[in-house]
Amino acid sequence: MSPAADTLRAAVVGAGPSGFYAADQLLDAGFGVDLIDALPTPFGLVRAGVAPDHPKIKSVTRVYDRTAARPGFRFFGGVELGGEITRAELLARYHVVLYAVGTADDRRLGIPGEDRPGVHAATRFVAWYNGHPSATGESFDLTARRVVVIGNGNVAVDVARMLVLDPSELAQTDTADHALRALSGAHVEEVVVLGRRGPAQAAFTNPELRELGELTRADVHVEPSELELDEHSAHWLEHEGDATARRNLELLRDFARRPVNGHARRIALRFLRSPVAVLGEGPDGPVRALRVARNRIELSGDGRLEAVATDRHEDIECELVLRSIGYRGCPVDDVPFDEARGLIRNAGGRVCDEDGRHHRGEYVVGWIKRGPSGVIGTNKKDAADTVSRIVEDASAGLLNEPARSEPDWITDRIPTAVAWNGWCAIDARERTAGERQGRPRVKIVRLPDLLAAAVGTA
Repeated sequence: MSPAADTLRAAVVGAGPSGFYAADQLLDAGFGVDLIDALPTPFGLVRAGVAPDHPKIKSVTRVYDRTAARPGFRFFGGVELGGEITRAELLARYHVVLYAVGTADDRRLGIPGEDRPGVHAATRFVAWYNGHPSATGESFDLTARRVVVIGNGNVAVDVARMLVLDPSELAQTDTADHALRALSGAHVEEVVVLGRRGPAQAAFTNPELRELGELTRADVHVEPSELELDEHSAHWLEHEGDATARRNLELLRDFARRPVNGHARRIALRFLRSPVAVLGEGPDGPVRALRVARNRIELSGDGRLEAVATDRHEDIECELVLRSIGYRGCPVDDVPFDEARGLIRNAGGRVCDEDGRHHRGEYVVGWIKRGPSGVIGTNKKDAADTVSRIVEDASAGLLNEPARSEPDWITDRIPTAVAWNGWCAIDARERTAGERQGRPRVKIVRLPDLLAAAVGTA
C-alpha cells in the first residue's frame, strides 16, 4: 500500500531487529515506513547470526511479522544502499532516513601471520553455517583436529558449540545444507576458546555459558588455577561486577570441578591469553600454531582493569583459527562515518558532522549507532530513544523536506525488489522443504534462487 500524499514518510535502511523496532515505533508516530534491506530476506542477524540450535531466540520474528502487517508498512528486499539506490535519492523522497545497517565487519588481531590460510573471521564462519548468500562460497578446513577461537563473548561460544555438536543435533536445525554436510563430517577433537582478560571479565551471558555443560559429545575443560582471581578482579567483582559476571564465575568453577566424561570432543576455556603471532611453515604456509602471551590484570590510571602482557609465551598447536574479538561498521554510501569507532557519526541517534551539526532528517539506530552490544531486546529501547528524537524534530519542524513524492519509485526502478509477500513465498518454500526433513526450514542460500522463490518460479 502506497502512503498517502500528506503522510510523513520514513525510509529505514536495514531489516534486522533494530530496523523493525524502529519501524514499529515510527508507525505508532504516524509515519509511513519503507523498510529497505540489501538481502531479499528480512530479520538480519536473527536469520543470519543466531545459532541454528537456538530456535527460541529466532521466534522473535513473530513480533516483526506483526509490524509488517500494519498499514503504512512496506518492505523492499534486495535493494542495497550505495548500490541500487543512493543516500541522495532517499533524502529526495523521505522526511526521515534512518540507518539500521548494523556492524558487518570483524575486528582484526593485527598480529604477524594473521593472513595465513586457516585464519578466518568468526563472522564469516557464522554467516557460512547460517546460509548468508555472501558466505556460501567460504571454505573452512574442518579436517583440523584442534581449533582456536579467539574471544570471550557469545559468538565465540556459539562457534565452539557448533564445531562439536553431534550430527543428530545439527540435523534438527536450519543450518545451511552445505554447512550441515561439512560440520557432520568434521574431524575437530578440541576447541580452545581464548580470553584476553580473566574469568571475572568474560562477556558470555549465563545461558550461553551454561549450554556448554549440556553438550552430549563434548567435555568442558577449565583449569582450576585459572579461576583464582587476582586482587583487582576480586575487588571489582565484589563491588562493581553484576550478577551475570558472578554467575559466570560460578559456572566456570562448576565446570572445573566436574569429572571428565570421556566424550570424543572437548571445549577448553582459557583465560588471560593474548595472541601475538600465527605460526606456520614459511611466510605463507597454513596455520600450524598460535603463539600467545600470558597476561595479568592491572589497574589503569583511570580506574579500569586492563589485561597486560607478560614475557611468558606459549604456542598452541592448531590447524584452524577463528577470531571473534568484535564487530565494526562499514562506511555506507557517503553517510558521515567515524572511522575510529567504526560507527555512523551521531549524537544520540541524530546523524551529524564532526562538529556535531545534525544532518537534517537523518538518524541512526542499533549497533551502527552505539556499537555491538547487548542482546536482541536491547535494540527496542535503543530504537525508542532515536524515534523520540525524530518525533521531537517533527514537532519542531526540523525534519527533511523531500523534493519529490514518488511512492512507487523503488519498484519502478528495481523490478526485482522483493516485497513482503515475496519474502512470505520464500519463507513458505523453506518451511515446506524443512517439514519433509523434520527441520524448521531448509534455507535457500543463493541470491538467484531466493529471487526466483520470491516470485514463485524456483
